[in-house]
Amino acid sequence: MAFVEPITLRDRGVRLEPLALSHEEDLRLAAADGQLWQLRVTSVPEPQDTRAYIETALKGREEGHRFAFAVVDEATGKVLGCTSFHDILPAVRRVEIGYTWYGQSVQRSHVNTTCKLLLLQHAFDTLGCNVVGWRTDNYNFASQRAIERLGAKKDGVIRGHALRRDGTIRDTVMYSMRAGEWPEARAQLLYLLERRALDQ
Repeated sequence: MAFVEPITLRDRGVRLEPLALSHEEDLRLAAADGQLWQLRVTSVPEPQDTRAYIETALKGREEGHRFAFAVVDEATGKVLGCTSFHDILPAVRRVEIGYTWYGQSVQRSHVNTTCKLLLLQHAFDTLGCNVVGWRTDNYNFASQRAIERLGAKKDGVIRGHALRRDGTIRDTVMYSMRAGEWPEARAQLLYLLERRALDQ
């Protein structure tokens, strides 16, 4: 039995469902919303590589170290992007959240906050994780700010850690949240979502 079992999570009009090959065309359209593959600090697939991107995610699920979700608008059925649990370590009850991206039209909306709430609730409240982690490119300042807004703590920087899509070598900024920090983080996420709803 896998640590992360197939599940669909939903809240506030957003649905996270297990990524499948049937999402290929919709995921390609989501990536085209802003031509996200041109950003050097993200892992968004180029249009012709969408199927291989999904196949790699499914292989990670088989091997037990990644579980990818399609992010779907409940009202329209439109795929908005993708996110994953990855670097899944059952022995220490740790997962990381990453491989996250959304079409440009839903960036800076409630979608990312809602997805993080769903994933963190599942990790801490259902899976019983001790720690949830994140990692991001040292030049992806928007991602760093978003992770910090969740209440995650910066663990440090791994220098010369990974290749970017353009062949340059990146430093990786590491963050984490412990189970004891989750109640306060959950309260903050709910506050942010409620405040955004009032502003609309």
